[in-house]
Amino acid sequence: QVQLVESGGGLVQPGGSLRLSCAASGSIFSIATMAWYRQAPGKQRELVASISSGGRTNYAESVKGRFTISRDNAKNTVYLQMNSVKPEDTAVYYCSLVSRGQYWGQGTQVTVSS
Repeated sequence: QVQLVESGGGLVQPGGSLRLSCAASGSIFSIATMAWYRQAPGKQRELVASISSGGRTNYAESVKGRFTISRDNAKNTVYLQMNSVKPEDTAVYYCSLVSRGQYWGQGTQVTVSS
């Protein structure tokens, strides 16, 4: 059974930074692709960034150059470093693990506002 627990969300001013963390249980973390998605009110959930088991990363155009995804296999944790945030980054951010299926965390709220 895979469980994902996100942390690090909150209120941040435009132009500020925030780091999200997602801790995974289970033994498949190191072979799984990890991803961050987000869903803003009234919008569909969208992929923000992903990182493969080999470290290959992929980003949505809207966050390229501002967000960085990374992983620590020794800690079963994936991170999302968010820099130069904008009000349009406001959303619930979800961690996802993909391996023999897709698993989701409960989400963490990120609000960008002055």
